[in-house]
Amino acid sequence: MGQLEGKVALITGGNSGMGLAMAREFARQGARVVIFGRDLETLRRAEETIAGECLSVAGDVRSLDTLARLAEDVQERFGSIDILVANAGGATIEPFHEVTEETFDYQSDVNFKGVFFTIQYLLPKMNDGGAIIIVSSSANIRAVPGMSVYGAAKSAVRSLARTLTLELADRKIRVNVLTPGPVATAAYERTGLSEEEIAAFQSRQSEQIPLARIGDPQEMAQAALFLASSASSFVAGAELVADGGMTQV
Repeated sequence: MGQLEGKVALITGGNSGMGLAMAREFARQGARVVIFGRDLETLRRAEETIAGECLSVAGDVRSLDTLARLAEDVQERFGSIDILVANAGGATIEPFHEVTEETFDYQSDVNFKGVFFTIQYLLPKMNDGGAIIIVSSSANIRAVPGMSVYGAAKSAVRSLARTLTLELADRKIRVNVLTPGPVATAAYERTGLSEEEIAAFQSRQSEQIPLARIGDPQEMAQAALFLASSASSFVAGAELVADGGMTQV
């Protein structure tokens, strides 16, 4: 029997990268899965790679109307959820003095507002005793030049997890943070860097990591599985850092 047998898990940003790896792993462990993402075609392709029952819903975490519809779709299909992974996010890399209001709003909205309201809108559909996993970033611990807004937003969700741990204690809902370091996903392609710049950036990151490499999405999925399962039943308000030791040196 899998570690998540009989559970229902919802993963935002579940159509690619770490989110898709989590969805696949949770499904392998017996969970029924809901994946939420912006691109319908990518969602459909992702759904085909997930074993077991899977519902894919297209939308943007920045839209409260979309989140309300997501909650309705979840209730109609599964009734309730046991696990919520607030994984959707995004970053652009630009010096502080070049940050525009547009890019500030985008990164704040997708990395903080989206997480905040995803949890708020899905909580009424969540079973007591469930698990919420907020995906942050090592940028909330270690400063990264060019990521001032992203790092601040990821720090905000770390703080949010602490508050929710207290506010949801009466429902025995555990709220924890998964903080990945650099991970090999397509997210690099959305930073605005060229292929050559991405390769150079990843090389510099690897040099800063004691394990001398960037992470794999499946490694993040295994970390998320721990936080989602009964293996972490006495873990609440915590931050699991999976960064190859980068923020420890």
